[in-house]
Amino acid sequence: GKSTIGKAILNLAPKTDGKIVIDGHDITTINRANETWLRQHAQIVFQDPHSALNPRMTIMRSVAEPLIVHTKTRGHDLRRRVESLLDIVGLSKQFIYRYPHELSGGQKQRVCIARAIALEPSLLILDEPTSALDVSVQSQILEFLASLQKDLNLTYLFITHDISTVKAISDQVVVMNLGEVVEQGSKDEVFNPPHPPYTELLLSSVPEMDPDWLTNLNSERT
Repeated sequence: GKSTIGKAILNLAPKTDGKIVIDGHDITTINRANETWLRQHAQIVFQDPHSALNPRMTIMRSVAEPLIVHTKTRGHDLRRRVESLLDIVGLSKQFIYRYPHELSGGQKQRVCIARAIALEPSLLILDEPTSALDVSVQSQILEFLASLQKDLNLTYLFITHDISTVKAISDQVVVMNLGEVVEQGSKDEVFNPPHPPYTELLLSSVPEMDPDWLTNLNSERT
């Protein structure tokens, strides 16, 4: 149910009940006006960067796509904007000429993030954004996401099975099992006992975290 919620927010999955409100905008029933608003204010970064990018498109085209669709930015202004976005995610402007197969997994995910922030959204949905990456790259992407959140004043809906990441990056936590909310509250409320049985099971499976990695990540968010 976690990914389904993220997709439902973006109108990528059907909604059968309930209400979705973002910044005071009720998007439960999508019409042309709030569809346009939603596309500009909420974006998603999918789990697998390898399949999220069109292999036939250059990085320039992939990152520029939302700008072409939703804005009047064209020509030299479009190229400068794409170069600026790549710079924000730590990639040089030379990447605009490359194709996805020429990039590493971490670089592809940075391109996906650049595309997601192109329209300057206020909400970024991150659906297991590091699970398809090598372990050595995961912490780099998480540290970058923490820094990006601070720099751009973003709200994240971070979907993950990795409890260690939840502890490091979250403010508010929702625990779900089989599509049902088991527990929700602040990070301290959820991770301090007593716990419902399912939360207890999840927490008991968490491996020891690298204290240096956790310290670095939390310092990025401060």
